[in-house]
Amino acid sequence: MNKNYIIAEIGINHNGDIGIAKKLIDLAKTSGCDAVKFQKRDINSVYTKEELDGLRESPWGTTFRQQKEGIEFSIEQYKELESYTKTQGLDFIVSCWDLKSLELIQNNCDVKYHKVASALLTDKNFLESLNRTNKPIILSTGMSTDEEIDAAMSILNNVEYLLACTSTYPTKDEEINLNYIKTLKSKYPNVKIGFSNHANGMIPCFGAAALGSECIEFHITLDRTMYGSDQSASIEHVEDMVSGIRKMESVLGDGVKVIYETEKPILKKLRKVNDILF
Repeated sequence: MNKNYIIAEIGINHNGDIGIAKKLIDLAKTSGCDAVKFQKRDINSVYTKEELDGLRESPWGTTFRQQKEGIEFSIEQYKELESYTKTQGLDFIVSCWDLKSLELIQNNCDVKYHKVASALLTDKNFLESLNRTNKPIILSTGMSTDEEIDAAMSILNNVEYLLACTSTYPTKDEEINLNYIKTLKSKYPNVKIGFSNHANGMIPCFGAAALGSECIEFHITLDRTMYGSDQSASIEHVEDMVSGIRKMESVLGDGVKVIYETEKPILKKLRKVNDILF
């Protein structure tokens, strides 16, 4: 029986509020998750000036820059969140979206894993920089071809988890493609295979567990109606999600047919056999 490493993706659902971030860490803890994951961006590296100067209404102003600045934590805040996460007994993970953010996180925080967001899978310089951290890697495969995934895997030295993923928020049922987990298991037998969920329900994660995943990541939120692009693809009832995954792991069993001790009184009572089969 595989026991999944369960990652609660807080991402940017904290909306730049460290109090909300800590409540989400608490939610992950009380629900039985193994880790929380945040995202870090240097907005001037990730976005063009034209994008940042574009109009976008948000609680922080009327430009895209104001919105992105509003949801970004400083490195001091990340250090505080790392400390708080570890007091809760959870692993601390960050997806860095650019080299500046990677350097900041690597030099100031002790992450359990570096997570490669699907958007960074084809960035050779970024992947090579991850190798120099000597940290284990989690790689998501959204928006990527098999050839691109193979190329990334040939560059990265220390991938522990490779996650099936579709990068739409929320993902349509017919585009989740859980059977890709089996494809990855066949192609990469020496890597742990998992699933990164962007659907707005729990069934895909339960299905991933049934297919033998070893890591399940899903976005969490306090309230799906809150401001934010990821809220609609997030899970509010995190405890139900985790307990469902653990239940699926339990009911799968080991595939070996036995007569259980609990069956034997029933066998004695109900089975009427005049002739033995063998």
